Amino acid sequence: MTVLIKTLVTAVAVSAVFATTVYAQSAREVRGATPYAAVDNEPAPKLIVDPPLPEGLKRDIFWVQYRVENVHIVPVFGDGALKASPRVGHLHIAVDDLSWLWADASDSNTVDIAGLPPGDHKVRIDLVDANHNVFSGQSVTVKFTIPQGATLH
Repeated sequence: MTVLIKTLVTAVAVSAVFATTVYAQSAREVRGATPYAAVDNEPAPKLIVDPPLPEGLKRDIFWVQYRVENVHIVPVFGDGALKASPRVGHLHIAVDDLSWLWADASDSNTVDIAGLPPGDHKVRIDLVDANHNVFSGQSVTVKFTIPQGATLH
């Protein structure tokens, strides 16, 4: 019995080491470039947006998670910031084609909009540079429906 337990413990330990080695990602792979060193030939920025969380829609709340690649979301603006490397930017968020939008430089990873009436809506999320210009092709529109009878947040 003791040999069996030792064999199982060894197998589990070897599996854990193997899994950690095979699936481990570096901080750079997950978080992107460090802000302490310039990046030569930076790849293009990329905006990835998930579908809205259904539990929010039932409560008249739009929650959508996002992430970016090859750009740091920070509250830094203006011509000087365009020269920063690694690149910096922020989000512009517009609801239902309204004439106004807001900027989000918090990098909170979730856009949160509450109080939308029941019905069809759309939210456009733009990844923009420090001068508010959309990075080429980095605009995502999410269409969703707040159901009738959604509970108020």
